[in-house]
Amino acid sequence: MMTACNGGKDASQKDLSSNPFVNPADTYMSAPDFTKIKTEHFRPAFEEGMRLHTEEIEAISNNPEAPTFENTLVALEKSGQVLSRVSSVFFALSSADTNDDLIAIEEEIAPKLAEHSDAMYLNDKLFARIKTIYEADQSALDNEDKRLIKFYYDQFVQKGALLDKEQKEVLKKINQEEASLLTDFGNKLTKATNALLFIKDKEQLLGLTEEELQAAAERATEAKRSGEYAFSLDNTTQQSIMAKLSVRDTRKLFFEASINRCMKGDEFDTQAIVKRLAQLRAEKATLLGFNSFAAWKLQDQLAATPENVTNFLSNLAKLATPRALADETELENFARQTEGADFDLEAWDWSYFAEKLRLEKYGVDETTIRRYFVLDNVLNNGVFYSANKLYGISFKPRTDVSVYHEDVRVWDVIDKDGNIFALFYFDPYARASKSGGAWMSNFVDQSYLLDKKPVIYNVCNYTKPSKGEPCLLSWDEVTTLFHEFGHALHGLFAAQKYPSLSGTSVPRDFVEMPSQFNEHWAAEPEVFANYAKHYKTGEAMPNELVEKLQKAQTFNQSYPMIENVAACLLDQAWHGLSVENANVADVKVFQEEQLAKVGLLNKCIPPRYGSSYFRHIWSNGYSAGYYAYLWSEALDNDIYAWFTNNGGFIPENGNRLRSMILSKGNTEDLMKLFSEFTGHKEVDLKPLLKARGLL
Repeated sequence: MMTACNGGKDASQKDLSSNPFVNPADTYMSAPDFTKIKTEHFRPAFEEGMRLHTEEIEAISNNPEAPTFENTLVALEKSGQVLSRVSSVFFALSSADTNDDLIAIEEEIAPKLAEHSDAMYLNDKLFARIKTIYEADQSALDNEDKRLIKFYYDQFVQKGALLDKEQKEVLKKINQEEASLLTDFGNKLTKATNALLFIKDKEQLLGLTEEELQAAAERATEAKRSGEYAFSLDNTTQQSIMAKLSVRDTRKLFFEASINRCMKGDEFDTQAIVKRLAQLRAEKATLLGFNSFAAWKLQDQLAATPENVTNFLSNLAKLATPRALADETELENFARQTEGADFDLEAWDWSYFAEKLRLEKYGVDETTIRRYFVLDNVLNNGVFYSANKLYGISFKPRTDVSVYHEDVRVWDVIDKDGNIFALFYFDPYARASKSGGAWMSNFVDQSYLLDKKPVIYNVCNYTKPSKGEPCLLSWDEVTTLFHEFGHALHGLFAAQKYPSLSGTSVPRDFVEMPSQFNEHWAAEPEVFANYAKHYKTGEAMPNELVEKLQKAQTFNQSYPMIENVAACLLDQAWHGLSVENANVADVKVFQEEQLAKVGLLNKCIPPRYGSSYFRHIWSNGYSAGYYAYLWSEALDNDIYAWFTNNGGFIPENGNRLRSMILSKGNTEDLMKLFSEFTGHKEVDLKPLLKARGLL
């Protein structure tokens, strides 16, 4: 028996000794070494990471010395590094390149991570030390130290540190069940979205280019359905392909596949999960002393209360609704010119006829525009170019840094003084193993305390072209690329001591500001001229077409505004439920009732996401926070207005933004930073409304 036990222990230690998360090799910028990372490393690394972190927490909690900033909060910032390493890589892969093994690990580990988190935040001894530091004299500390104290105290209180023992046990059970459910939701949605839609008859796909048809045929062949055409869904309700399809029944097919996603009673159905998550979150809020989950979640956001969010969204809806109704009437009348006097516009018709009307009004069509937006040009001569001109940074490709998929590329990020200060990864193409949408995150968080430089990645879902063909983007896809790199800049410019306050570790309704602000440079004349080159000839987009594109910028803007506001208010409705009314009987009925209540139940403009496939709010951390995109858009347009009034696209302004906001992380009050930059005590909504064509 002793031999068997020792043998098992030795084998375990041997496994851990070669585990790249537990005993990482000395890599460039501490980046993950994907040549050594295997699926079997994750589970033991999570277990060991939690074990080591628990030991560190216990040592801090039971320290016999009086609590100080150094022996408690700095010690906490240094703790959990194995767990952080494995988590950053695992959750990157589970989103961007998952498989059945990773899904199984995630489903197993999610409740354990929730339990581990609770063990720290509900630790009475640890909170007592933090509370002592919070209430002590802080005059000798610098501003970032003071901010860290407030951060930890607020986090512990929000997560239940003031509850009694019995209440804490109830909270732990809620958190573990919630963690399992949100993981299950995310995995079901990924499978449902990436499930291929097959079409046999080429005539049903009139409007697609030969290149697009070829790519769809190749995808079908890969799925062993040779002779057919295969498509996956976009993550949003509206499907970009519908703007091109001239056969109405095919448009309807794509739309219904999208809007009925995860509501078919099959293995991908998420309705039971949605209803249970709403219940659990209402119960959690009540336990923590709030009348709704939204009220609890918003307490540390810029918006502060559900009432402020609802008022903000309602005002936008009031301004946009008349324009949307007018646009709907105009589109329907336009469609009747070719479809007949009895034609009734539906949601699956909107983008198709909007594109035709755009062409008639402005001479701009998506197919022509795409020819000037080659992915590599937009990235190198647009996104990177604008960052160089504004902030002085440059990018050098690295082919010696390992990646998790052959499509991923890597660059050194070099500051204006020649110093390499970060590493940037880019994963551009859609695939069956990837979640929908686009996002940014870190493999390594910047921290002076831990001597770490930022290692950042952007993930998109562009259609991968056939071999030898360029990837051509729509204008929306161009702005998405600039958007995600805006997040990257926020992380790249991080200059904090503490990882908890570093880079993008800011409230949800501020984190989208840098990304949305960066979208403006996609249309900046100098930048645009540098990347908008024809994919065959390399010639710049003709001035006449550029002018038409500029004039068309506010065309059809009521649609994205209304679909966005509807999704935001739907989020608030789910998370505004009190525990007494959280037992929702029917997801679809609830959604329709809530949209009707705010005047946004519109057959032609459904919400950007339906309840059953709203990944942001159920599994991606935006619960009660989807409004953050519009809130941040108001901030970003106000800042852009300052740029416009002070010289525009010049290095002096870029450096000012970097030093005053983008490099600050969460080390200062964010509205104070905004006010100091713009000179405004409150956000001016006029620039947002003007940008959306509502003024």
